Amino acid sequence: MLDTLGPYDTGAYDLSALRRCVSAGENLPAATWQAWYERTGLRIINGIGATELLHIFISAADEDIRPGTTGRAVPGWQARVVDPSGRPVPDNEPGLLAVRGPVGCRYLADPRQGDYVRDGWNLTGDTYVRDPDGYFRYVARADDMIISSGYNIAGPEVEEALLRHPDVAEAAVVGRPDERRGQVVVAYTVPREGAVLTEEELRTFMKEELAPHKCPRSFVFLPALPRTPTGKLQRFRLRDLE
Repeated sequence: MLDTLGPYDTGAYDLSALRRCVSAGENLPAATWQAWYERTGLRIINGIGATELLHIFISAADEDIRPGTTGRAVPGWQARVVDPSGRPVPDNEPGLLAVRGPVGCRYLADPRQGDYVRDGWNLTGDTYVRDPDGYFRYVARADDMIISSGYNIAGPEVEEALLRHPDVAEAAVVGRPDERRGQVVVAYTVPREGAVLTEEELRTFMKEELAPHKCPRSFVFLPALPRTPTGKLQRFRLRDLE
């Protein structure tokens, strides 16, 4: 997406007063982090919070940043990855992110309370992996997982692979209903300005980046991806196109 925002490294903008950059509201791909760092020398602080909890509960700053991860539980908060029954799963295995801290969620007269809060833990609706060092890596929104021929495929993983192509400026991946496979992976891409992309070129590239079952079955090229006024990707609008 950086290519659509302007030539940050050419002096077109004065960033001398900028000291801190923070990402929130959407997963921060490692490729985007790296591109920003190369152009500005500034490390983007990633993090995840929730409207229900009024706080960022996983983050990392400065030398603790590991591109491609959200970070570690911030002071005062606990975080773990659990299965659908609420039992912790081993490190490096995907599961539901559960957090607890000085504030919690309370839906008034709302059935969502029983889904969001279980045994004192708040379930954010995100699928995560925790590594042995305590860093949490985003996989997908739990309801954004694509199930194709029995495989669970995380859209953001496919998007990160697409963004490694030098001529892809933006990418979004969704599942398309399919009678044989349940769903198939569809990639919506925005080419870099002036670039010409083809399905065959991207298909060949993706086969080198991902396992075959994760590779998109089809590619759709768009001039821009649907986003909210704050820049958050609206995948549901892409699903409506399917």
